[in-house]
Amino acid sequence: MKALVLSGGAGTRLRPLSHSMPKQLVPVANKPVLEHVLESVRDAGVTEIGVIVGSWADQIGEALGDGSRLGVRLTYLRQDRPRGLADCVRLARPFLGDDDFVMYLGDVMLPEGVARYADQFRRHRPAAQVLVHKVDDPRAFGIVERDPDGTVRRLVEKPRQPRGDLALVGVYFFTPAIHAGVDAITPSQRGELEITDAVQWLVTSGAQVRASEYDGYWRDTGRVADLLACNRHLLDGQPRAVAGTVDEASELTGAVVVEPGARIVASRVEGPVVIGAGTVIEGCRIGPHTAIGRGCRLVDAEVADSIVLEDASITAVRGLRGCLIGRSATVSLSPAAGSRLVVGDHTRIELAA
Repeated sequence: MKALVLSGGAGTRLRPLSHSMPKQLVPVANKPVLEHVLESVRDAGVTEIGVIVGSWADQIGEALGDGSRLGVRLTYLRQDRPRGLADCVRLARPFLGDDDFVMYLGDVMLPEGVARYADQFRRHRPAAQVLVHKVDDPRAFGIVERDPDGTVRRLVEKPRQPRGDLALVGVYFFTPAIHAGVDAITPSQRGELEITDAVQWLVTSGAQVRASEYDGYWRDTGRVADLLACNRHLLDGQPRAVAGTVDEASELTGAVVVEPGARIVASRVEGPVVIGAGTVIEGCRIGPHTAIGRGCRLVDAEVADSIVLEDASITAVRGLRGCLIGRSATVSLSPAAGSRLVVGDHTRIELAA
């Protein structure tokens, strides 16, 4: 089995950060979302992976290389502009050949992995197997209607009057039968080739299509609130590990990770927190569910429930909560303000008192 990971989206909901980096490289618990995805694919026993890339191809390629660091082999497939998920399958046909494959959206987090579902697919080998999860508002998702035995009857994209609450989570297992479905469909009203239409073509043609309900944690990381929620979830499961330096004037409580070369000086850190290699924390109070990247410098600051990317600087700022601070950004000069900030890469913010 091969894999097709889709990483070509623009990430408009993460601006201004996504002006200077692809949304799939934004870190959760100090690891890019796309790395979490590739590890999930690898742990499902798939190591030959095609990655659909768009305008951020160079940055993604620089971050991931040939995949050997993660134990996989990556082939980059360039899509000049978004034309739908089914178009990604069409584009990848030379790479996929006649192999079965798993298609995985590159901004979806499923921390518990998909290995069990991959094994189900290998055992039963339906023409297609989709993963679904119950949602509160089916009108916002692609919805699957299925029989009690898991057989799919119908797929509907964002139905106005839903007849079910099982949403597609962004992971699909396919045999080569899907290529006939992709060839048979035409663009939707929004001008894209929809994978739901291709799967529905299989259903209508009498092919076996099954839906498996994913019972783990699932998030689409397209918004800041979702990134922070994922960050909280992953940090809650980490063990304490202190490899850096912590002076006697500092206090660490709970599951705190201090990576090698990081220094904690006269600060209080309440876990779960991860502090990246080479980062300096001095005279600070770092609250729960905070991930601070490599090479950052925080002085006289209070930060909680936030993601701080590599090489950022925060000085004399109180009340940072629910924030996303970009790479090499500088935030300073505020004794009592700064909640819910989203700061782009290489941006300087001086907050008023």
